[in-house]
Formats: sequence, structure tokens, C-alpha cells
Amino acid sequence: MTATRQAAPPAVERRGLSRLALLASLGCLAGAVVAGLAVGPASLGLGAVLADLVDRLPFVEVDSGLTDRQEAILTELRMPRVVLGGMVGATLAVAGAAYQGVFRNPLADPYLLGVAAGAGLGATVAIVYGPDTTSWTVDVVPLTAFLGAIAGMAAAYVLGRSAGSGRTTTTLILAGVAVASFLTAVQTYVQQRESDSLRQVYSWILGRLSTSGWGEVLLLLPYAALAIGVVLLHRRLLDVFQVGEEEADSLGVDTVRVRLLVVVAASLGTAAAVAVSGLIGFVGIIVPHAVRLVFGSSYRIVLPLSVILGAAFLILADLAARTLISPAELPIGVVTAFFGAPFFAVVLWTSRRVAV
Repeated sequence: MTATRQAAPPAVERRGLSRLALLASLGCLAGAVVAGLAVGPASLGLGAVLADLVDRLPFVEVDSGLTDRQEAILTELRMPRVVLGGMVGATLAVAGAAYQGVFRNPLADPYLLGVAAGAGLGATVAIVYGPDTTSWTVDVVPLTAFLGAIAGMAAAYVLGRSAGSGRTTTTLILAGVAVASFLTAVQTYVQQRESDSLRQVYSWILGRLSTSGWGEVLLLLPYAALAIGVVLLHRRLLDVFQVGEEEADSLGVDTVRVRLLVVVAASLGTAAAVAVSGLIGFVGIIVPHAVRLVFGSSYRIVLPLSVILGAAFLILADLAARTLISPAELPIGVVTAFFGAPFFAVVLWTSRRVAV
């Protein structure tokens, strides 16, 4: 057993991020961004969009040929939506990968510790009982969703710590399940009591980027940057986690501290992403596992590529949501679930085969 403990971490450490993988991922993201900007109900043209993007570079002047109306559509509608979609996708994907690393569970996702249930309850209460904010400069729903998500995560952590074995990942996961079930029950009760608001509540729950603007981008930016930064800084330690907590402790890793930092950072980023976009599922499952299947399982690879490909995935999912039944829009959560549910089943089946 001692030999296994000493041999495993170096083998993991040697697997770094290759230039080819990085360039391929950045190429996917660039293609998704250009597609998200060029395609839509109002045709802008691929060449014109590319020329406009080049014109925004320092010391470069290119005439895109866009009219003032087309320029407004590109700058005020599509750009913030694409940027916000990329930020939400990157945050949810890296949070899912972080949860899977910390809990050593391939089926863990960003909503594991009651974040989604808390956000859903917060948004539901604001929609049903909140004041009319149409004339306000601040939307109450994202704020209450964020506070609800943080409250749900905090309740799960406190409950897990209060148990006799509160330091174990299993106890924390079970506490998250209990808190999520309770908050979901309260949300369902509120919805049934105020059925007139069901449509608006479900519109938020299923996820949407249709109302996004630069304000939402600026609102999410600091939380996403903090969450992604903290998780990436711990990517080497998450590799060490994979040999087991006892082995990691013997190698000098403070597993309790690392778990707390990573979980709090990932949950904070998830809470902020959910607050501005609603509940968009499966991103934290699809992207990290796709990265593992193609590029390898080391978290030095999985985490940075999850950031890039998570952004690309959600931009493309949002593109599908707003074009498949144009001029109407699908909730983006429906699109991600359409691809995510079969993928989740494949991951579950693969995990059971490995366990057996």
C-alpha cells in the first residue's frame, strides 16, 4: 500500500496541458463566439461581423459595412448575450469539474449542495411576493436568487459539519441532498399557492439569456473571475485528491482546507451564474467528462479546458435556443437537458461498469 501511495501522485503530475489541446479548445471557443454574433433573426453576415471585431482591435481600422441599426443589434444585444453565455458556461463547467474532484464523484455537479434549490426558492419568492420592479434600475430576482443560493449552500455546510462525521464528503453530500429537498418542497408549496405566477417562475427555472445586457455581464464578472481563479490555483492539489484523502494528508495536503476553499469558490460562482441566467443544467456534467474522454483525466487538463469549452458549449446551446424555433425562443435549459440527459446516462452506465 505504501508503494501505491508514493507512486500515484507523480504519475498524475506528469500529465500536463498540451499546446494542441489548448489551441483546439480556443479554436472551438472562437468559432462559437463568431457564430453566436453572426447568426440570428436579423442577418448581419459573417464577413461583416468579423470585420467589426477586427475594427475593435487597437490601431486597426476596418469598415464593416454595418448600418447603425445592425451595429446596435451586434453591440447591445448579441455581444452581451454571447459574453454572458460564455461566462456562465465557463463558471458552471469548472464548478462541476471542481466538485467532481473534491468529492471524487464523477456524477457531482455544481448544484450538489443546495445551490440550485436555494436560488429557485429565492427567485420564486421574489417573483410571487416581490414588488413591481419594472420602473426600478435594479432587478430583485437575481439578487434574491443569489442570496437563496448562498443560504442553501451555507445550510448544507452547517448541517454537514454538525453531524458526527461532518468532515467527510459523504456527510456533506447527504446534507446537500436534505437541504435541497426541503427548499424544493417550500418552493413547490409557494408555486401552488400562487399559481398565477407559474409561467414566470418556470421561465426563470428553465434558464434564459434573452434579457441579458452588459449590466448582467458586469454583475457576474467578479464572482466568475474569483471562482475560476481559486479553482484553477488548486488544480494540482485536486490531482493529489484522487489518490485518496488519507494519502493526500500523508503527502502534506490539508484536505479539509482545500475542500472548503474549492467548494466555497465553486458554489459562489455557481450562485452568481444562476442568479443572472436561471437554472441551466448538465453543463457541469457534459463538459468536464467530454474533456476527460478526449484529453485525459488530470485536473491540470480538465479544469482549464472546462473553462474554455464550457464557454463554447453554452454559447452554442444559446444559439440553438434562439434559432431552432425562431422567432420564438426555447429555454436554454431545455437545450442543455436535451443533450445532457443522454450524456448523463452514459456517464452513469460507465461509472457503474468501472465500479463493478
